[in-house]
Amino acid sequence: MKIKARFDHFNVNVTNLKRSIVFYQQALGLHEDYRKEAEDGSFVLVYMADDMTGFRLELTWLRDHKEAYELGENESHLCFRVEGGYDEMHRFHKEMGCVCFENEVMGLYFIHDPDDYWIEILPLKK
Repeated sequence: MKIKARFDHFNVNVTNLKRSIVFYQQALGLHEDYRKEAEDGSFVLVYMADDMTGFRLELTWLRDHKEAYELGENESHLCFRVEGGYDEMHRFHKEMGCVCFENEVMGLYFIHDPDDYWIEILPLKK
């Protein structure tokens, strides 16, 4: 059997939904694409999208989870390729105070969101 699959979304749990939405809008130009709210208010799912791919980032807020999420030693991360002025984007992220790791030799850096999830930033390959 040949399986045909495509990426749809990636989930991260967030402690402050509004703060996370603003971060992803400002830092990466994403926008809210879809929202699902539990009738009892126990959770909210917000899907953030870009305007270039069908991939979405799912932000999950859980009402009853008050403490910060334990991310452990898992080095999984999101990666975004950015068009245009890569150096300008790097300066912008530094001004935002969200750059958490830089590797000049490899020509990349990481930013972290309000819940400390790491996001790799690379220039768009030509």
